[in-house]
Amino acid sequence: MKRPFAVAFLGWLFILVGLGALLYHLIKGALDFWMILIVLFELIAVLAGVFLLKGRNWARWLLLAWIAFHVISSGLNSLSMSLPHLLLLIAAGYFLFTPPDSRYFSFPPLE
Repeated sequence: MKRPFAVAFLGWLFILVGLGALLYHLIKGALDFWMILIVLFELIAVLAGVFLLKGRNWARWLLLAWIAFHVISSGLNSLSMSLPHLLLLIAAGYFLFTPPDSRYFSFPPLE
């Protein structure tokens, strides 16, 4: 099955967002315990994006969990910071879990 546009868009978006955030934090931050957690967390976005493009079902769940974490963590700061993440969570959930895009994850994975 051909990869749907929404899946390709979200996969590449999270690869780029993960790499961009990773680069930003490595340049701006100090190397400490929290930086290691941040780096690992940004690598999760890249990992989810790559495997989303390959059609792995678990990657869409990982991606939603990653965004949900951002909704919660940004919500601890302010509602206005969590709103964009919440909208992204809703949009990604819609596209990744409703037909026709959800059918892409029921086929044998792409290599």
